[in-house]
Amino acid sequence: MSDSNPVEIEFHEKRLSDFDLLRIARASDQEYEDVITAYLTSVQIHGSSAVGVVFGHTKKEPSGRFADGHLIRTSDILLASKEGKFWVITTIHSRYVVATFRRDGGRRSLRDFCLEVGNRYPNT
Repeated sequence: MSDSNPVEIEFHEKRLSDFDLLRIARASDQEYEDVITAYLTSVQIHGSSAVGVVFGHTKKEPSGRFADGHLIRTSDILLASKEGKFWVITTIHSRYVVATFRRDGGRRSLRDFCLEVGNRYPNT
């Protein structure tokens, strides 16, 4: 017989700034080509994934996973495209709107990613 060992899960979270919330509001007012999974703020591209603070995730879980203000790392980016005034990052199962980029290199990380994979993903 095994004893039950409780596991504590800690999700890192960040308070969304007024600027972040304003950008999310503007982004949510815009129409997109397909369904949006969530909005991201403070985004920076690491490797082939986007890392940012999530808001309005459609797959939010009762455990707190994907809750507003939590950090998220997306699966591999298949497509990064501009739709209206905002960038949309498409992964295998999700589409994320980038409401804000991280101040210290967020936009540059997306530009570098697009330059690096531009030949492999013609629509990037």
